[in-house]
Amino acid sequence: MQQMIRIGTRESQLAVWQATQVKELLAEQGISSELVYIKSEGDIDLATPLYEMGVQGVFTRSLDSALLSQKIDIAVHSMKDVPTQLPQGLQEAAILPRGPVHDLLVYKKDTAFLNQKDHIAQIATSSIRRKAQWLHKYPSHQIHNLRGNVNTRLKKLENENWDAAIFAQAGLERIHLRPENSLVLNWMLPAPAQGAILVVCREYDEAVVNACQPLHHPDTALCTHIEREFLKTLLGGCSTPISALAEVEDGEVYFSGQLLSIDGAQKVEIEKILPLEMANGLGRAAAEELLEKGGKEIADSIREITNNPAAK
Repeated sequence: MQQMIRIGTRESQLAVWQATQVKELLAEQGISSELVYIKSEGDIDLATPLYEMGVQGVFTRSLDSALLSQKIDIAVHSMKDVPTQLPQGLQEAAILPRGPVHDLLVYKKDTAFLNQKDHIAQIATSSIRRKAQWLHKYPSHQIHNLRGNVNTRLKKLENENWDAAIFAQAGLERIHLRPENSLVLNWMLPAPAQGAILVVCREYDEAVVNACQPLHHPDTALCTHIEREFLKTLLGGCSTPISALAEVEDGEVYFSGQLLSIDGAQKVEIEKILPLEMANGLGRAAAEELLEKGGKEIADSIREITNNPAAK
C-alpha cells in the first residue's frame, strides 16, 4: 500500500494555497497526501524588519526542521524565501511551473504621486530589495516597514497614512486578493526565484522524489537556479538588494541582474543572452562580471552594514 505523503506548510493563506496545489497535483498522479501546519519564525515575529532578523531561512527553518525530524515528508516553500544552500540532509524534489514574476504597487487613492517630482510619498514594504529599487527611482519618497501575511499587510495599508505598498504579483493573484487599484511594476526587477514554488524532501527518499517528479518544470528549474546562483555568488542572502530574472524564449536564456546599495543611491546591472545549451554557469559568470563593473564596492558596503548594524 502506498504511503500517505505528509505535506508541511505554513499557516498563511498563500502558503496553504501553495501546499494545496502540490496536494492536488499529487492526487492527479493517484498519490494521497495531507497537509500538516507548522508555524515559522517569520510568522510569529511580525514587528522586526526582515533584514534585522537575518532573513535567510526565516520562513523555511521550521518546516525544514520538521522534515529532518520526520514529522512531515515534504515541505512546500516560496522559492525566493529558501536559502541558496539547503540544510544538510534535504534535497529539491520538484520546482513547479512559475507564476507571475513581477511586483505590484497597491495604491490607496490614485498614482498621481508617481509623477509629482517633489512629493514625499509614503510607501510600505519589508523587502530591502524593493526599498532600494524604489528609492533609486524615487529618492524623495519615504519607506515604511510592512510585515505579516498578505491579508495583514493589505489591512495595514488600509489603516495607515500611506500612499501605497509593494507586494509580489503572484502572491496576491494566487489567492485572488489583487485589488483593482494596483499596477504591475514592470521596471522593478524581481527577487531571485520570485513566483516559483519549491518542494523539498529528505535526501535519498526515493519514493517521495519519484512521486514529485511529474510536478517538476525543467524551464522554471533552469531559470531559478541561474538566478539563485547569481545571488549566491554575489552575497548569498535575500536580506540584500539583489534582483535577478532569467527567462527562456526560442531556445535562448535572457538574463537580467542588479545589485543596489541599501539606500538605492548606487546601482550596477547586467544583461546576458545565451543559447540554452550554454546556460550552465550563467548566474555565476554574470555575478562575477557585475562585481568587476563596480558591484564589489557595493557588496563590500552591504557586508559592512550587515555585520555592523550601528553603521546603518
